[in-house]
Amino acid sequence: MKNLLSVLKISVPNKIYIKDPETSELGKRIIKNSILLINEIGFESFTFKKLGKQIGSNESSIYRYFESKHKLLLYLSSWYWAWLEYQLVIETFSISNPHKKLNKAVRIMTRTVEEDSNFSHIDETLLYRIIVKESSKSFLTKEVDKDNKDGYFEIYKRLISRLEEMIIAVKQAYPFPLSLASTILEGGLHQHFLNEHFPSITNSKDGKTPTNFFIHLVENTLK
Repeated sequence: MKNLLSVLKISVPNKIYIKDPETSELGKRIIKNSILLINEIGFESFTFKKLGKQIGSNESSIYRYFESKHKLLLYLSSWYWAWLEYQLVIETFSISNPHKKLNKAVRIMTRTVEEDSNFSHIDETLLYRIIVKESSKSFLTKEVDKDNKDGYFEIYKRLISRLEEMIIAVKQAYPFPLSLASTILEGGLHQHFLNEHFPSITNSKDGKTPTNFFIHLVENTLK
């Protein structure tokens, strides 16, 4: 219990930012409005100059928190993964049956995100839309190995490891628990993306989450 609760605080690896945006009102406005702006215009068109104009502050003030928009995207992605881990821990901790626990975990990983009122400066529904569309850009870079070595993806990897442990608890002899865990996490995002943009090539369409597909996949894989 103590080990589980130790990671419930929504925190991001401190190497990602220059100054923690959670420590000031300006920092929180930067995070809040970056989510709004990236959701509106996309990450490619997003700049600190546009963000500064939106928050009524100099572009230079944003650079006091993040050295680049890539680091800001890493921050948003890491915050989302930490928040999702929070949901996973809270909602599965009291479930003792391994099959029910894994079933619940898959639902958490693949469901449509709703806003969490505990974090007023972050709209989780909009952030999730950004994760679906933009999060791969945080690691599909030439610097990914250095970023990984610097610990930028530790929360993302820890989340997959938690799911791996639940898979092993259901079937210890299954030889590919990490591959299955990462497929569930990334596959859920991909199916949500297809739902919105390429509905002709997914059965998760018309606003339906891909949860039932992944439940079916996991149950049949671990028979």
